[in-house]
Amino acid sequence: MPTGTPDVLLRTEGRAGFITLDRPRAINALTHAMVLAVDAALDAWEHDPAVTTVVIEGAGDRGLCAGGDIRAIHDDARAGGTASAAFWRDEYRLNARIARYPKPYVALMDGIVMGGGVGVSAHGSVRVVTERSRLAMPETGIGFVPDVGGTHLLGRAPGELGTHLALTGGRIGAADAILTGLADHFVPAAELPALAADLTRLPAEEAVARHTATAPPGVLAEQRPWIDACYAAETVEAVLERLFDTGEPAAKEAAATLLTKSPTALKATLATLRRSRALTSLEEVLDLEYRTSCAALATPDLVEGIRAQVVDKDRDPRWTPPTLPEVTDAAVARYFLVPPGGDLGLAAARRTLQDRTLQDRAPRDSA
Repeated sequence: MPTGTPDVLLRTEGRAGFITLDRPRAINALTHAMVLAVDAALDAWEHDPAVTTVVIEGAGDRGLCAGGDIRAIHDDARAGGTASAAFWRDEYRLNARIARYPKPYVALMDGIVMGGGVGVSAHGSVRVVTERSRLAMPETGIGFVPDVGGTHLLGRAPGELGTHLALTGGRIGAADAILTGLADHFVPAAELPALAADLTRLPAEEAVARHTATAPPGVLAEQRPWIDACYAAETVEAVLERLFDTGEPAAKEAAATLLTKSPTALKATLATLRRSRALTSLEEVLDLEYRTSCAALATPDLVEGIRAQVVDKDRDPRWTPPTLPEVTDAAVARYFLVPPGGDLGLAAARRTLQDRTLQDRAPRDSA
């Protein structure tokens, strides 16, 4: 039985292994130790024949996980440290592992699920949302770029819905999470205890099917015509112009939201989304996002964004530079350079593993 940490509770019941993120006062925000504990549990249960399903959930009633511990990232960035890069290395490896996990990985995405919370849930094989679910990748609001494979997920959403969500950082409910490919099933929150009980004795898909219902209506399906038209523009400036020109009140609200975000993060996010769409695997996208994350760590906007939103909470960030036209192509290009500590290397490791597997399966010549 894996040991976990004070902030990650682990238990086995019947055929299921349960991972409970247990920092309810922080909406279960992830620390480096929590990431390592989840990874250790997955390692132990992958090779345990008694565990056929893994379930991840959040303690308390506010949400599964509000993301990474951005106060720690803020302090590390101010100090010019390396702790954040080390955290991301292990976090992104965990995201990739979840996506490739050989057993059903059931994410109970109740309440707030943001940033790193999306990373430990939306890459799973069985993703459950409720009427209380609020999903978001809000990174542009703190001078950051969506990570944890977020640009992989959002880049593959229908049309330009993912671009809209990545740039605005907007929260979505259950129906829109299913529409955009971030979730699979709607289960009423009141049914979650019964679902958890069924997961201990039934195959995951059968257990979930017993409790699946129709999600309350979302908003993105109706908004998709103007979203697709506006966010297909080649630059953030052009996106803004189209949003203001549509005549749609919701489009103008989206434009006003964009004007509050970090101009540099907006441009870097759009560039990352476009690049991620051309990549074929999650591992390649995580490698790309590791570069963008390390680059953001060296920018003034990340420290300033976290200060304004989380530390001082004045909600009045002073971005550098303050406007989109002042963000140069060279500034965006720096987000895609190899970090000082080297690349993440997930895609290369994946290819090496595949090559070894093929070699092991190849028929050997008789002596």
